[in-house]
Amino acid sequence: MKAGKQYHIGISPGEISRYVLLPGDPGRVSFIASFWEKAEKVGENRQYVSYTGKIDGTPISCCSTGIGGPGVAIAVEELARCGADTFIRVGTAGALQDYVQNGDVAISDSAVRLEGTSQTYVRTEYPAVASYDVTLALIEAAARRKYRYVVGVTRTGDAFYSQRTPSNSFNSYWQSEMEGIIDDLIRSNVVSAEMEASVLFTMARLFKLRSGCVCAIIDNIAEVRKKGIKFNPTEDFKHKSEYIERACQTANDAVRLLARWDKDLAKTKSRYWHPSLSYTAT
Repeated sequence: MKAGKQYHIGISPGEISRYVLLPGDPGRVSFIASFWEKAEKVGENRQYVSYTGKIDGTPISCCSTGIGGPGVAIAVEELARCGADTFIRVGTAGALQDYVQNGDVAISDSAVRLEGTSQTYVRTEYPAVASYDVTLALIEAAARRKYRYVVGVTRTGDAFYSQRTPSNSFNSYWQSEMEGIIDDLIRSNVVSAEMEASVLFTMARLFKLRSGCVCAIIDNIAEVRKKGIKFNPTEDFKHKSEYIERACQTANDAVRLLARWDKDLAKTKSRYWHPSLSYTAT
């Protein structure tokens, strides 16, 4: 399998770039690739749809992961075997802070590991932290496009409906401990909530790869809980496509920047990229 087509993603070495964007939704892959000057579908199996192309001459790939940590873990394992080393999750998230608005671009520099997948790789005390250069590239990309953006910790969890209020789960099913967990996350200034970032961050660190995460904020969990609003994804996410485009453009632009920075780093004897390698201070 290491030398041939990967079992789940259906990709072989040589079909994927070192830079890979990871949306959850398979339908989002072609949308992301539509902003490249060249794009070709190279794989489709289960929830994994993959495109490879070029952006400003730089090879780039995109592979969907489906919803949740297990799908991300499989994708990262198999994409890494095919030569990928830089991963950016491109998704959606709910805000946990009042100052975060729908449509904001949320760039996660770290994640609370409230999911089960990463715990099969390493004990829970191990931090889920994004790569600093990937995070900086996402910040610069969002700033250049003049998007409103926030940077901070996200919460990664395994469940979707049970993370908000009892009224969201079927028959209002609810575990009492969830009330305290969500409130504590808000108090701890955790910016957002989503379902994949901590798995990506943890695995990338363990495997000596790079990772980052950019999400479009499409609802505010703190506001829903405070006002006791019943969550309605169909209605509440009606502007989602407009918001998601911002996250997609930010991720694509970040790859443009990383490609430049990686070339600048290669010209030096430095092991790590830092701003003065690419920008002259004045």
